[in-house]
This record gives sequence, C-alpha cells and structure tokens, in this order.
Amino acid sequence: MHADQKLFDRAIEQMNLRWPDAPEAVAAAAYLEDGSILTGVALDNFNAAMNLCAETGPICAAYTQGARIVASICVSREPGRTGFTVLSPCGACQERLAVWGPSVEVGVHDPASSAGWSSRTLLDVNPYYWATVFADDDVWPSAAQHAG
Repeated sequence: MHADQKLFDRAIEQMNLRWPDAPEAVAAAAYLEDGSILTGVALDNFNAAMNLCAETGPICAAYTQGARIVASICVSREPGRTGFTVLSPCGACQERLAVWGPSVEVGVHDPASSAGWSSRTLLDVNPYYWATVFADDDVWPSAAQHAG
C-alpha cells in the first residue's frame, strides 16, 4: 500500500475539520496494514518546544493498538501557496515510522511529479539509516529491537 491520493484526501479532510478557516495548518493520514486510515493534526503550543508533528497522533494510535502503519502522508496549507503541499517526514517522524520497517511508504515533496509529490519507502528516503548498525541482518532493526 502506498501513500496515494486517497490518503492525501483524508489528510485534507482532517485538516479542514480541525482548521476550516486557518490560513496555515498541517494534518496527516496513515494507512494501517488492514487498509484502515488514522488521521491527526499538528499540536501547536505557545511553547514551541511542546509542538508535535501531525504524524505523531496516528503513529501513537497505531502503536497503542498494536497495528502496523504501511503508509503515511503529511500535508500543509500555507499562506501564499495555492492548494496543499506534501511535507516529507522530518527526521523525528522518520524515526517514529522506522518501528514498522524500511518498506513503510511516505509522501515526499517531489517537484518533478505532476502532483508535486510522490510515494517513497523509508529506505529510499533514508538509505543510510543510523540504526542499521544494530540490525540483526544489517538492513533494518526489527520492531523488537526498536522497542529495546
């Protein structure tokens, strides 16, 4: 399962539910292995150190449920831009998604694509993932290894 238009649209729906009139907003959507979708929004706070990425909600919900994320996308609405922009996962979100392995698909900003974004695996996004040194197979740490 890939980060696709359906996942993009669900993130936009969530953003419009939470912040219908905000000129600036961020939301995310993630496919679980069973095809269901979890959504979330960025948690903004007066103290910027307490802000959380939009992907954090779906990631925590999936982990709590013992479910596996297979694809994730994060979208933003920004003043001065037409439409919505796909935000590639930041390093923290790549690390959070890494629990489910290198095949997790993520939406990435891709100006060469007609949509302005495309879907890539975590391994494509981060081919030199730091924790592979701890992997039993030298490819990617298992979920058990991530849990410590």
